[in-house]
Amino acid sequence: MKNRSRAVLALCGLGVLCVLASLILYAWLHLMPPSADLDWARRTISQYALLPNGWIFDAATLSLAAGSLAVVVALRHAGLVRPGAVVALMAWVAGLVGVVWFEKHNWAVGPSLGGDIHRLAGLVAFLSLPTGALLAAMPWLRGSNEVRAAPARSVALGGVLSLLCFAPILWALVSEPWTGVRWWRAIPLGGVERLLGVAEVVTVLLLAWWAARAVRSESGE
Repeated sequence: MKNRSRAVLALCGLGVLCVLASLILYAWLHLMPPSADLDWARRTISQYALLPNGWIFDAATLSLAAGSLAVVVALRHAGLVRPGAVVALMAWVAGLVGVVWFEKHNWAVGPSLGGDIHRLAGLVAFLSLPTGALLAAMPWLRGSNEVRAAPARSVALGGVLSLLCFAPILWALVSEPWTGVRWWRAIPLGGVERLLGVAEVVTVLLLAWWAARAVRSESGE
């Protein structure tokens, strides 16, 4: 039991460090030129990958993916997630890697297959994490074990907030046929995506906290 608890805590610690490192790198992109010159409200985060310091975006996203993977493994070892939740959370990790592997469309050159895959990978990532968080939390929400139920409610809240942050993008897509406004122009896409990103990073941190709290309660710490 103690070895399992140590392993879970180590994985949670590693996951949190990787996520925090990714936040520092993303902040660097927003504050340092030339990426600081982008319009945050309109330009998506992945636009940074096309700039001379695009390696920072790649490093930040891969660090977030690595941290998320560590948290998923910790949740699994802690016995908190079922296979469906694991699949959804792993799709989030895979989506992040796909966003880096396939760059977004460079419209100075024109659309590309890689850009289409990038967009699909981003969609998978953005939807998979809140889905995984909700699937992970639901079995514990009505349980008698308050040590696990309380953080499960926080995780579920993170999932719901993430989906709410995605709602403007969905509205822009659905409304395009009758408004005639292209979906990426109908909303401040960059701002919406950044808000969604913050909600999803917070959800990952809540998942790590849940796993750590669960094993600490079991070991009596």
